[in-house]
Amino acid sequence: MKPELLVASRNTGKVAEIKELLSDLPYKITSLLDYPHLPEIVEDGRTYTENALKKAVGIAKASGKMAVADDSGIEVKFLGNRPGIYSARFAGAHASEKDKNRKLFSLLKNVPMARRQARYCCVIALADAKGRPIGVVQGTCSGYITKEERGSNGFGYDPLFLLKRYNRTFGELPASLKAKISHRARALRKLKKLINKKK
Repeated sequence: MKPELLVASRNTGKVAEIKELLSDLPYKITSLLDYPHLPEIVEDGRTYTENALKKAVGIAKASGKMAVADDSGIEVKFLGNRPGIYSARFAGAHASEKDKNRKLFSLLKNVPMARRQARYCCVIALADAKGRPIGVVQGTCSGYITKEERGSNGFGYDPLFLLKRYNRTFGELPASLKAKISHRARALRKLKKLINKKK
């Protein structure tokens, strides 16, 4: 029987992406979607690292399973690297992805493409089954914010995040390519090395 690795997230898009990118590990990958009774961890840290560690450690302790937690966000240079760690709550606690995208567009109204630089940042923490931190890894991906939504792949800010090299947004890229170049993919490659080192 495979050992279990619990993804500390209820975000269906994020969980699906992480499961796919970790599918070659010798672990049964589960998530908080499989354990609705586990607590909601309040993300009140001041950095991605603080939030990721709090989630990984909290869920590992609550479940008795090795846990991995991701905290990620989009940083827009023109906005002083906002929304950053507040990306998920950027337009209010219960805002839809469309609401968040609309808010970002409104803050960048009339800003030319040359000044719409942005980057996605992802920090992933790993904790053992007793809730002891094993390590933290990070991945980033640079691009620009478009002036309109493009594509329906991915989730979150993906239809706004343009990679000039491909002249496509994450929302337009095939999942196979995003799985090689995204911030989360880069962080998860480092996570795999961390997990393999631990064995």
